[in-house]
Amino acid sequence: MRLVVDLNKCQGYAQCVFLAPDVFALHGEESLIYNPHPAGEQRERLARAVAACPVQAITADGLDGAGASPTRPVAGTPRGASDGS
Repeated sequence: MRLVVDLNKCQGYAQCVFLAPDVFALHGEESLIYNPHPAGEQRERLARAVAACPVQAITADGLDGAGASPTRPVAGTPRGASDGS
């Protein structure tokens, strides 16, 4: 699993920090630091953090387990449901 945060988009809302504190942290008041290769046990928390980012600055390769493409859960889509693609 590989995590990428577009720090140019990130506005420091810190929703990711609250949802996955073992992966994301604030350094100072608004500077985000994160682990780009989090442990697999963090998968569910990361999915919530990706979905909760108000500016969609977080993407994760391999979050769905397939590792094929960046994943951004769609609000209202049940886990494991197909998006039709």
